[in-house]
Amino acid sequence: MALTWPAEVELLRALVATPSVSGSEAAVGTLVEDTVRRWGLPVERDAAGVRVEVRGGSAGPTLALVSHLDVVPAGEGWTRDPFRPTIEEGRLYGRGSGDAKASVAAMLCAARDVADAGGPAHGRLLVILGYGEETKLTSMPEALAAAGPVDAAIVGEPTNLDFAVAQRGLMMVDLVARGDQRHAGYAAEGGFTNALVELARDLVRLQEIATDRPHPVLGLPTITPTMVEAGISRNVTPPVARAVLDIRSTPAWSHEELAAALQAELVSQVVVTSTRLVPCETPAASRLLEVAGMVRPEAQRYGSPTCSDWVFLRDRDAFKCGPGTSRRSHTADEYVDLHEVSAARTFYGRTAREYLA
Repeated sequence: MALTWPAEVELLRALVATPSVSGSEAAVGTLVEDTVRRWGLPVERDAAGVRVEVRGGSAGPTLALVSHLDVVPAGEGWTRDPFRPTIEEGRLYGRGSGDAKASVAAMLCAARDVADAGGPAHGRLLVILGYGEETKLTSMPEALAAAGPVDAAIVGEPTNLDFAVAQRGLMMVDLVARGDQRHAGYAAEGGFTNALVELARDLVRLQEIATDRPHPVLGLPTITPTMVEAGISRNVTPPVARAVLDIRSTPAWSHEELAAALQAELVSQVVVTSTRLVPCETPAASRLLEVAGMVRPEAQRYGSPTCSDWVFLRDRDAFKCGPGTSRRSHTADEYVDLHEVSAARTFYGRTAREYLA
């Protein structure tokens, strides 16, 4: 006799079985639209993603359940077919199972639950599912614009159903050191600058920058060199040396302040290449977090080191919460624990009903 899985698990299986690497989300968008339409819920699908709406009996706030439909490429190292969902010992394996199709399945089923119970008392519940979140081409700004005013949001990313109440931002910087091109055999004579040595000195200084203003949840910003480029030949001193810095910021430091701190302390030229992913944090007097805490009192509150579409909701009452563990995101044999998917469905639905009561 075949096993019968809960609706959220069956939907998750269908989502994982529909490959949706960033830039190729049409099939999974159609799957979501067709599924929700069969349920009888209002749904819109366009180039920005899929949006589902459940209206209340009277005017009120809008709560959005926000996630994304795209996944990263499968990559190597899998012991299972990454796009053939496999259930073993209470876990579902497959690319995107945790990041973030488990959130998607739970959010959609929660919206159906709210609708089947007569809808929210006031306002409206939205499910907003974007494309391209795993790239710099995320469609979430357009999806939010099409959805209309949003007062509060839960961002569906793998958090083991704990509440991420702060999220690091991402700032990318190139360090460029310049020196003199000389034959390395004459290094003992001195009188010239080796760009690679200058760059190395600056890299050592990084650990001393932005250390005096910790955030209460996220701590200090991290400034991590990830790539270095220098040299034109093995026996020639390089005239230019470059390093890429991955800077994970906090709400205690603006990107402008971090850039200024780097420029003040380093000899190398500081070239800021990206500042769009700013840090986020849940408002101190968050009504949504208060409601969510009553629904799921066992949830821990913490700071997330990873970026998400929360950045586009940073001026709203929002936090990040979803089934799955972030450390399994983007890995071979990615999985999600199925009990968390079912718990997420219940959590999203109850939180929506209480917030819109």
